[in-house]
Amino acid sequence: MATDYDAPRTRSEDEPTDESLDALQAQRSTATQPVVIDTEDVDTAEGIDLPGADLSHEELIVAVIPEQADEFTCVSCFLVRHRSQLDHQTGNASYCTDCEG
Repeated sequence: MATDYDAPRTRSEDEPTDESLDALQAQRSTATQPVVIDTEDVDTAEGIDLPGADLSHEELIVAVIPEQADEFTCVSCFLVRHRSQLDHQTGNASYCTDCEG
């Protein structure tokens, strides 16, 4: 049986019912009760940095390890790779298997 996937799909819940406007407004007013939020117990977001925040007072500490004897830097993706991932070399340029595969 062929199915037309472009045809709009309607469900019985989507069909309009023959209710009066007063009945619909009464349902809506009972369904939307105000939600009270206790702001005293809410944790503040002091530890969250927003995009564009001034981080000039922060100090970044990173241990830089020089390239090892069994590693190379791919000239295409600029990642330091193990020699087992070496695809080929052209002069001083080394290419990894991900970039040349």
